[in-house]
Amino acid sequence: MKCPVCEEGELRKGKIKESMFGVYLGEFPAEICSKCNESFTDSETTRRIEEAARSKGIWGIGKKTKITRTGNSLAVRIPKQLVDYLKLKDGEEAFVHPEGNKLIIDVSG
Repeated sequence: MKCPVCEEGELRKGKIKESMFGVYLGEFPAEICSKCNESFTDSETTRRIEEAARSKGIWGIGKKTKITRTGNSLAVRIPKQLVDYLKLKDGEEAFVHPEGNKLIIDVSG
């Protein structure tokens, strides 16, 4: 079967390593394009990937938030679900830096 993304490669059975937000979820069966490497999973495998993410507490953890003014600076509110998952504490230090066009808030110590 032709790849629906690049329309050039052939889909072949294989395995993909799946992760979400940097958390490894496992290896799952998929059909993988021989040209562009795009992968496709069936509904049962997709359900298993979602369940793995739920069991690790990361399903739905990505949230939109507002950047607000506080004095002469700007502040980013961290949603409670992320605070709980990362076990953040009030007053804890974080290292903030750009990475391309992304803002990284590193709380790893």
